[in-house]
Amino acid sequence: MGEKELRQHRCCFTGHRPEKLQVTEENVKAWLNSQIDNAISQGFVTFITGCAMGVDIWAGQIVVEKRKQNPALHLIAASPYPGFGFRWNEEWRRQYKQLLKDADLIRYVSERYTDDCFMKRNIWMVDHSNLVIAVYNGAAGGTMNTIEYAKQQGIKVIQVISALDGHGGADDRATSF
Repeated sequence: MGEKELRQHRCCFTGHRPEKLQVTEENVKAWLNSQIDNAISQGFVTFITGCAMGVDIWAGQIVVEKRKQNPALHLIAASPYPGFGFRWNEEWRRQYKQLLKDADLIRYVSERYTDDCFMKRNIWMVDHSNLVIAVYNGAAGGTMNTIEYAKQQGIKVIQVISALDGHGGADDRATSF
């Protein structure tokens, strides 16, 4: 199967780090779980995570859990550069290292840190996917840029609106572009 055919069954994630989210970790994980299930039901079997704290790691962990029941699923860890995450606190570092161990493939997009290595990683993920699942709070930054790039490339984006519902939970509205 060629790259074009493989891409039809790949989905990537983009989203914010925990401190930028306006909702609880549990609500984000529940929404990601639901969207991953929807993607699987549509024939997506390979998922790409950008390996950052928050949405990226949580999404990757959910795929790893689902793979225990569905061995047809695969996880690609698209890390911006070797050594990414090593300055994080101990718990996030542990989760990052475990995610790399659990991944079917690790792809370092840059050989070392550069000013644009995160955007290169995001572009690589979109260029190798046919669906983007996004947790986005409306703020300018890498998540917004990734969503805009995906739209420009004609890639479908499923996006949660990270608004508070008055109870500290995620607004359950999802939009598709």
